[in-house]
Formats: sequence, C-alpha cells, structure tokens
Amino acid sequence: MPEPKSSHYSFASLDEYPLKKRLAIRAADLAFYAAIKAIGSTVRFEAEGREHLASIETAGKFPIYALWHDGIFLGTYYLRDRGIVVMTSRSFDGEYIARFIQRFGFGAIRGSSSRGALRAMVAMIKAMRSGLAMAFTVDGPRGPRYVAQPGPILLARKTGNPILPFNIEPRSYWTAKSWDQMQIPKPFTRAAVIIGKPIYVGRNDDDVAKLAELQSSLDDLVERGRTSRNG
Repeated sequence: MPEPKSSHYSFASLDEYPLKKRLAIRAADLAFYAAIKAIGSTVRFEAEGREHLASIETAGKFPIYALWHDGIFLGTYYLRDRGIVVMTSRSFDGEYIARFIQRFGFGAIRGSSSRGALRAMVAMIKAMRSGLAMAFTVDGPRGPRYVAQPGPILLARKTGNPILPFNIEPRSYWTAKSWDQMQIPKPFTRAAVIIGKPIYVGRNDDDVAKLAELQSSLDDLVERGRTSRNG
C-alpha cells in the first residue's frame, strides 16, 4: 500500500451537520464497516486477470479501477488496504461511505457528477501524479445502472495512467432494494474476481470511442462473472 500523502485518508469534519445527522453518519459508518468486514472475511475469492494489473505496475503506471456500483460491497473488501483513492459525493450518504471505506485503507475525495466535480477531478489528477491508484464506480452515484460515465476517460487522458476494468461476482448473494441492486454476498460463498485488459487513453483518442470500449469491457466482465457463477 502506498504511504498516504494527504488528508484523503483522514475523516472529514462533521461540524456542518446537526447533531442528529452526525450521530447517524457515525452509526451508518460503523454498521457498514462491520458488515463488510464480517461477511467479506468469509468469502473465497477466485481471481482471473491478475496479469493485467501486473502489466500496469511493470510499466510504472497506476491503475484507475473501474467497476459497477452493484459490486461496491465486496469490491471494498477485496481492494482494501491498497491506498486506492475514490470519489464520494458531498452528501449525507457520501460522508458515511467515505468513512467506512477509509477504515478499509482507501482515500476519499469529495465531489460528484453534480456537485464539485471539477474540483474533485483536479484533486484526483494531483493524487495520481503523487503515486496513488484511483477507483470509480462508473455508473454512480445514481445511475443509470450499468451505463458507464466518462470520468475515468478524462482522468486516464490527463494522467497517462490506464483504466483497469474490474468486476466481482459472488456466487450467492442478496440483492438490495436500491437503484443499483447492490449485491450483498452470503457468508462463505465463492466470488469470481475478473480483471480486464487495461485501457489507455491517448491525448488524441476519441472520448466516445474510449467510453464505448470501457462499456464493452465491463459488460463482458459481467457476462463472464455470471457464466462463472452459473457454471
């Protein structure tokens, strides 16, 4: 794990929230952390495509992980303690999410597609240039589900680091009643971790074409995960 270089790894102040919301944020933070740690520690992971991550490291680059929002529960556990930085929204939900992922060794940058997006992107570019990996839930924060958004394309172009498509598919899980239908793995299940080929974005590459390439790669990883689950 890279040595933390900024406040991204520290809890933000909750002074702007009234007492009731501060207590609710802390309670949600601890509840999600406990649930993810308790269930995640029982899951048996079967990884495919590790050589794609190795190729990025050999090239002296840093990955921009790209995954769907429904895999955030188990993805948080699997990718823990690697110093990866993610963007979380400036909201009540975003605050407790930032806190529980920081407990797993992630960094957090505040922003979203609707609030503070430009400032957050600038912070992510600076963090990558200091030697930190990034991660995007590419259909977040509110969907549409399984539709990739362009944030990773811009970050890859600005930093020269590649996007690393990533999917995690538990064999047995519950589905949350939320827009993303988040997968909550059942204890002691197996999970297929599938890492796709890195996607580099050159200065003159077409954004639309690269976004379509990312979409296609993630769609393929989902299909391969489902095949593995049902096989």
